[in-house]
Amino acid sequence: MSKMRKILALILVLSMTAALLAGCGGSGSGAASTGSGSGSASSTAAASVDPDSLKFPLAEKAEISGLTRYAAGTESEPNNRTIYKRLEEATNVHVNWRTIQGDQWADKIALEMANIKTLPEFVSPAGLSDTDILKYAKQGVIIPLEDYIDKYMPNLQKVFEQAPEYRAMCTDENGHIWTLPWIEQLGYGKTAIQTIGNMPFINVAWLDFLGLKMPTTVDEFENVLIAFRDNADKLKAEFKIDGDIIPMSCIISGGNEDCTILCNGFGEGFGDPDPGRHIVINDNKQVVCTATTEGWRKGVEWLHKLYTENLIDPDAFTQEWSTYVAKGKSGRYGVCFSWDVANIVEISMADIIANTGAWKPMPMLKADVLNLTPQNGSFTSGFDRGRGAVVTANAKNPALICAWLDQMYAPLQSPQNNWGTYGEDDEFDIFVMDKNDKGEPMLKHAPLGSASPVEVREAEMVDGPLAVLDSYYGVYVTCPDDAQYRLNWIKDIYTPDMHTKYVFPNVFMNADDTKTLSNLNADIDKCIKTARADGIMNGFGDAEWNKLQSDLQAYKLADYLAIFQKYVDASDDSALSAD
Repeated sequence: MSKMRKILALILVLSMTAALLAGCGGSGSGAASTGSGSGSASSTAAASVDPDSLKFPLAEKAEISGLTRYAAGTESEPNNRTIYKRLEEATNVHVNWRTIQGDQWADKIALEMANIKTLPEFVSPAGLSDTDILKYAKQGVIIPLEDYIDKYMPNLQKVFEQAPEYRAMCTDENGHIWTLPWIEQLGYGKTAIQTIGNMPFINVAWLDFLGLKMPTTVDEFENVLIAFRDNADKLKAEFKIDGDIIPMSCIISGGNEDCTILCNGFGEGFGDPDPGRHIVINDNKQVVCTATTEGWRKGVEWLHKLYTENLIDPDAFTQEWSTYVAKGKSGRYGVCFSWDVANIVEISMADIIANTGAWKPMPMLKADVLNLTPQNGSFTSGFDRGRGAVVTANAKNPALICAWLDQMYAPLQSPQNNWGTYGEDDEFDIFVMDKNDKGEPMLKHAPLGSASPVEVREAEMVDGPLAVLDSYYGVYVTCPDDAQYRLNWIKDIYTPDMHTKYVFPNVFMNADDTKTLSNLNADIDKCIKTARADGIMNGFGDAEWNKLQSDLQAYKLADYLAIFQKYVDASDDSALSAD
């Protein structure tokens, strides 16, 4: 081990010890851990650790068991990841992991949770919906954590002290906390990075070559796409493109890769910013289903027009992420949609930062109005109560497990879990260990260059329970370049067009409401997405519109909206508004 690594390891161990002593035997500010991958659900060594004298590193090695996931194409053994190697060294806790490939998680996690006899002691990241959380809590599969948080998790306690709204958002109606949250603050209110997911990007190199201006209305946008289509041969020759020119590509019903944002200017200007629940709150604090509005209908009709004019990728209804990216990387798109354009097309981070690249975010398009409705829950920045971790009923020593998981909330550790780490012996590191203005350790983001942010981070990060607060930037970690330029885009391009007053808050509903909404949403969401996709492809006239409204009523849309309305009525303006 190099001298620098020894120094860093010593810093981490000392900071953990201090936090443990301050937190009644809890855990401190750490680095990361390793395990054998055996997946054993029992751990007699861990059970023998006395919670009252718990201090890291343990005098004798203890073993615990966990269930986790990994992105396809990345390291499948968690204990080979630097983050977990360092955590084992700093805590003397070894994790026996069971793993599931990320793209199989949704299918397999339910089977794992159903077999309590073989379930490991904790799951991280958990990736559970509110329905799942309350179901597993009722079944006794997971245990309540509020007492362990108060006694053994000083890092998480500090997060809750700085941002008490997050503790409230984790707590059910009976006062229990069942999950450890994932928190990522990047901006707040109408400047939060989560206010817009499916950002539209346009190929400005093509615009310049054809002598076109950035479109600002739906008519101008349509004309730009037509120019891309009609000048395909010229574009292919000029930019040396193999394959057909695609004026606009997306993934219909594909979340951040969908094109719904183009339709925000129609009718009332709501758009459909909550693609899983299809709700917005109007300025009178009434919950509205977007698919019952005139703007939604007009947007679908307009997209159908674009489709019939061969302006939308015909694969948009069926293509998967890998296909979407492959075509983007080959330079065939005029317009695409994503959280970050660097995930889809060939563009360097340096060009994006310098604003010299071939791709730029496209402003909101005016149709009847000019408006961008922020995504629901976005005003409190990035928060997911079910994404972090759960401790199962098989835990032999929940205090030890919670103390170990608390390391993830250390200010120097959470950024690594979220984005990646430093000091690896490979081609790329997300961070270098630097110093802040006070001379204290600070993680500094390394330049990404031409690498895809998603792919690089997935190779190093571990996700799960973490908290990165706005107050950490410049103290414990620098703001990622790709987050900073996205925050700048939102503030400069999109926030001025956010005229909506309210968004639905991130609330933890009671078990009955959560179950009812889940059941109703299954039919309502499928109904809306099917109607929209069919309407874009085949047309959307009065008959189709009337059938959609009739189907939604049959699926008890009124009951569905009433539940959301109950929670809006119970919330004050501070939870609903950014102002």
